[in-house]
Amino acid sequence: DIIQGKHACRPTLEELHEARFLEKAKRRQSTYSILSREHKKGKVIKFGWLEGVYMRCLLNIWGVMLFLRLSWVIGQAGIGWGIAVICLANIVTLFTTLSMSAVSTNGLIEGGGIYYMISRSLGPEFGGAIGLMFTLANSVAVSMYIVGFCESIQDVLRMFGTSIIDNSTNDIRLIGSVTLIGILVLAFVGMDWVTRTQMCLLVVLLFSQIDFVIGTILGPKNNVEIAKGFTGYHLEVFKQNLQADYRYFEGVDHDFFSVFSVFFPAVTGIVAGANLSGDLKDPSSAIPKGTLLAIGTTFLSYIAYAIMMGGCMLRDAVGNVTLVMESEGLPRAELYEQLGDCNGTCRYGLHNDNQAMELASVWGPLIYGGCFAATLSSAIASLVGAPRVLQALAKDKLYPNIEFFAKGYGANNDPARGYILVSCIAFGCILIAQLNAIAPLLSNFFLAAYALINFSVFHASISKCPGWRPAFKYYNAWVSLVGTLLCIAVMFLISWWTALVTFFVVITLYLYVSYRKPEVNWGSSTQAQAYNFALKSALDLNRVQEHVKNYRPQLLVLSGLPSSRPPLIDFAHLITKGNSLLMCGHVMKGTHSQRVYEAISQKAYRWFDQHRIKAFISIADEASGSFETAAQSLMQIAGLGKLRPNTVLMGYKSDWQTCPREELDQYFSLIHSALDNYLAVAILRMPYGLDYSSVLQDKDVVMVSSLDKKDAEDKIRRNQSGAQLCGIEENPGLTTETSPDGDTEGDGDGDGEGSADGDVEAPADLSPVEPEASEQVSGKVKLWAELYMNVEGDPLSPAVMKELTHFRRKQEKGFVDVWWLYDDGGLTLLIPHILSTRSQFADCKLRIFSLANRKNQLDRDQRNLAALLSKFRIDYSDLIVIPDVTKKAREQTKKEFEKLIENFRPHDENIPEEEEKNYVMESELLVLAEKTNRHMRLRELLMEYSRESTFVVMTLPMPRKGTVSAPLYLAWLELLTRDMPPYLILRGNQTSVLTYYS
Repeated sequence: DIIQGKHACRPTLEELHEARFLEKAKRRQSTYSILSREHKKGKVIKFGWLEGVYMRCLLNIWGVMLFLRLSWVIGQAGIGWGIAVICLANIVTLFTTLSMSAVSTNGLIEGGGIYYMISRSLGPEFGGAIGLMFTLANSVAVSMYIVGFCESIQDVLRMFGTSIIDNSTNDIRLIGSVTLIGILVLAFVGMDWVTRTQMCLLVVLLFSQIDFVIGTILGPKNNVEIAKGFTGYHLEVFKQNLQADYRYFEGVDHDFFSVFSVFFPAVTGIVAGANLSGDLKDPSSAIPKGTLLAIGTTFLSYIAYAIMMGGCMLRDAVGNVTLVMESEGLPRAELYEQLGDCNGTCRYGLHNDNQAMELASVWGPLIYGGCFAATLSSAIASLVGAPRVLQALAKDKLYPNIEFFAKGYGANNDPARGYILVSCIAFGCILIAQLNAIAPLLSNFFLAAYALINFSVFHASISKCPGWRPAFKYYNAWVSLVGTLLCIAVMFLISWWTALVTFFVVITLYLYVSYRKPEVNWGSSTQAQAYNFALKSALDLNRVQEHVKNYRPQLLVLSGLPSSRPPLIDFAHLITKGNSLLMCGHVMKGTHSQRVYEAISQKAYRWFDQHRIKAFISIADEASGSFETAAQSLMQIAGLGKLRPNTVLMGYKSDWQTCPREELDQYFSLIHSALDNYLAVAILRMPYGLDYSSVLQDKDVVMVSSLDKKDAEDKIRRNQSGAQLCGIEENPGLTTETSPDGDTEGDGDGDGEGSADGDVEAPADLSPVEPEASEQVSGKVKLWAELYMNVEGDPLSPAVMKELTHFRRKQEKGFVDVWWLYDDGGLTLLIPHILSTRSQFADCKLRIFSLANRKNQLDRDQRNLAALLSKFRIDYSDLIVIPDVTKKAREQTKKEFEKLIENFRPHDENIPEEEEKNYVMESELLVLAEKTNRHMRLRELLMEYSRESTFVVMTLPMPRKGTVSAPLYLAWLELLTRDMPPYLILRGNQTSVLTYYS
């Protein structure tokens, strides 16, 4: 319903397109109706802007500082600079409020107040840091306000010469505990009563201010008040107090900024209404309106009171009534000069008497009532606000073990558990009874939150995200940036060491939440900025000319779903390691809805995250052609701009002798396609294969039947032949994506003979790990055991786990043999060098093998090659030049080769010409006899030198088009890789990747 803004029954694009909307709409409407009838019992209380925001902000801004510190500020800074202090403080809060208004009108605001705004704007890391700090700061602030209330009570008791216990700490503890219990009971009674109580306190606060204003107009009632410095309005007093008179006070030699740091906490109550965002009828309207009006009201009142105090009270007064009586008839200026002549020993006046406002009032006790109202209202606001922030924080699960505080009670979802926790913290602080030392730290915690609110608006504005469109238009990105800098500056002005502590706490909590990687998606501006940064970097990269010194192997791994071939992905990640592009290619049979592709992509990315691999997934289907066409599409379209694969990595097809001929041709065509697309080609062979899809349990099943059409199970099949990049296993009533095949390979065992269906021949021992065996498994393998389970959900045997995690384990001490046979640009050297820098191959040394040009130039070739490797800065332990690769191979090797191709030899000489490509013809063997012999000799040399090596890398033979057939070429590769350690054969694209120039 567009008019009413409802979307509970909005159909998906697929449902509309497939005309399946009506049936699902009925089910959704039924579910929506049921959910809409479910509600908590009780009366839901929501507040408007007046009682919900404006009143609460007034109560917090008109705090105890108004009655106890404003007079001191005017005494130090004078009327002129005092007004400047007030204006600067209110500029900071005004900028912050403008930013807060923008954030609060950019969509619906739920419970959590300032935490909710920051977390949804800047992300969970900043939000989680501020949320926890804000909760703790408000919890301690409850005790500070109550202690302030208790001290005011003590002052009254001292006036009457009495006490409760000792007129000291124990009195504060007793009165504070009783007060805290009363406020806690009030919170439990409900927000309705909290609001009524605060209204009463606001009335007291207003009457106390009216009392002061009327008192200044009426003037002093007796000579005692004049002696104490209250003169009534007088131009001479105004002139004396107009300029600053900074003095040494409480261990500080004050100046403008020190006075400002003392006054600023008086205006920090601007988030009192926003903290109750979940209890407001319309937070987006109430927060801007109520907060801005509260700032305007309090700003004007502070300015007015500053002028009043400066116009009717002396800076210093001795309090000598006799002097006043004896000075009758003297000019006023002379009298005031005599009253202030005390050589720094005056007890009264703006500089010395915190009760100056009470002195100027009509009825002094009402000023004390204002102090009581200010402290109690602030304590109530903190006690009801902090638990709501904690509740929102707990609901988001950004920190462990705090979900207990997420539960709410009653129709208003009151955070009763949070009330108890905050009260316990406040009670502990009340028992301390001395909190002045940490007051600057709490102010800095609040200022850090204000700074982040300002920064969130600046960040969202410069990110240019279309979703950033606040209804509140009176904000500016640069004003918000200035507000951020002002908040930070004020933090250091208040206390540089507490500012550093605050930054340390914010950074620590930020890093902790970032490390935990909470699974939330709030559309924060950091996400928008990440997109902008990535887009700009990709565009800038297009203008960067490629240079050999900056070459990086960017891999397209034909792996299918990564969960099917973990060793292949692990090996690719060893090469890229997050420093270059890694993309996994996956081809699906048939045509599917976009939801299927998204589900498979999400599954792949979850797997990457679980295995800490930085990679992308690229998916194609066979809808428009064959598997070969889909794989070619992957090679052509994968990547973006300069971030495109330059190397194709695939697994070795060990069942090439037994698989259908179509699969063999497809595999061979893949190599040609990669070379046609100017890509380097790398083929990895492992002794036990790469495909573990039949061994591993798929913990993250993609339910195609629930995402795709009804006939999805008829279109998608699991690949039993190992020929396709993708496969779907069909179960009764459920179709699941389980075994994609990344490179059309069926990985066989070490003998190269695949299973009957071409799938991986997995090790026979798939039994669960026995307790005795598991005790022998290393700590890392125990962690891997949580990621890898067999199809029955049991742990894998140590033997299978060892093979599965081959490239995650540290390799045993040995050699990485590099057979650099042809000049392919240097990739055959670069990849082993990269591997040697990884911790897994730290104990392995490089051995370089090459072929001599001529037998009689062996020494010279070796010296030239050593010099070249030295210029390339390639570290190696040994360099071996092979002189006799053209020598005739042994008969045993020839028989081994003939056995490999015997199934592909023609049994009839009269074969049609169009079918000759399916066989290894005698003419082909004659033409390629020299190359075949070369590969047989390499086989013998490999068995002699590299049979016991840790890893082998060799240049891939070039499959020239129209010259070598698929069976013969695979026979060459089989000769080179059979019965060998883990083996990589690769071929560069004839572009230099190594240089000896700086």
